[in-house]
Amino acid sequence: MLLNQQELENKEQWTEADIRVPTFDRGAVKRQTEMAPTWLHLGPGNIFRAFPAMLMQKLLDTNQVDTGIVVAEGYDYEIVDIMKQQNDNLSLLVTLKTDGNIEKTVVGSIMESLKIDRESKEDYQRLGAIFENKTLQMVSFTITEKGYSLTDSRGNYGQQIVEDFTNGPEVAESYIGKVAALLHCRFLAGQLPIAFVSMDNMSHNGDVLKSAIHTFASNWQENGLVTPEFVEYVNNPEKVSFPWSMIDKITPRPDETVAQMLRKDGFEEVDYKITHKNTYTAAFVNAEETEYLVIEDAFPNGRPPLDKVGVIFTDRNTVNQVETMKVTTCLNPIHTALAIFGCLLGYERISEEMKNPLLKKLAEKIGYQ
Repeated sequence: MLLNQQELENKEQWTEADIRVPTFDRGAVKRQTEMAPTWLHLGPGNIFRAFPAMLMQKLLDTNQVDTGIVVAEGYDYEIVDIMKQQNDNLSLLVTLKTDGNIEKTVVGSIMESLKIDRESKEDYQRLGAIFENKTLQMVSFTITEKGYSLTDSRGNYGQQIVEDFTNGPEVAESYIGKVAALLHCRFLAGQLPIAFVSMDNMSHNGDVLKSAIHTFASNWQENGLVTPEFVEYVNNPEKVSFPWSMIDKITPRPDETVAQMLRKDGFEEVDYKITHKNTYTAAFVNAEETEYLVIEDAFPNGRPPLDKVGVIFTDRNTVNQVETMKVTTCLNPIHTALAIFGCLLGYERISEEMKNPLLKKLAEKIGYQ
């Protein structure tokens, strides 16, 4: 079986392979999303397809929302070509459960995939229209920490960034520059409210994103390319919010062991591709079962009801405490310790290391004591 909308219509073959498929009407949801988009996500990589996209699917399957997600890629455009042309924006999530079993689900909550690329004029115009739509509630990000960086290791702005500061939003070419330019479109459409939600794994991620966007806005104002009101708009949390978040889900590269299991089930698209920009991508994503997403509840235009599928919306201080717990106690230090001692002992997988009673005891001592 292949992963596309036509193959999805043959539900019997997916049932025989024990693969769950979306139960909602993708055609109807796609039409509604085109008219009234609510969620745009930038950076449709593995963690997004395995976690936030799956959350939206749960809401769609239970008729709690009637629009899906629009995704956009601003760095590796090949990803969009693969998603759109080969897989009709579908992906296969393989969840590795703690009891050793696996759960397979076709994720179909992505309705459109676009390139944040001025040379792809149709895509860029569509993004402009989405940003100008009153229904848009959230723009989320999983673009990795380096995606927000405007400077080199010495603190100097990159050449493309400097050119964007000088040339303005109409011709901005850097990743964050184009995002800021699209936000300027929303400002011109009536200072419409929006939440910019970084879901990247870095401390106080919302502030990092706000700083990058504000840097563009303030430089454009200084150069007379935007009005002071645009800077005020970016700085007004009742118009543009930048919530903090903490995300936790392990989504490694496509695994050959998982690929072999899928081949036995009759799933044909198991080979991963390495793009020209060295991104590893495949039609399937393998991920662990455990997942957490905690977000500061600051959404000036409303938000999808993700709290009904496990997302915790709370205050900023609680997000900070949860992140501190993850980074200093219950996840990162345990993984680091297991990685170091596991490598010294010749292990290649943390799951195998945890079968060693001494390493298991080490992990428990770090976590609990």
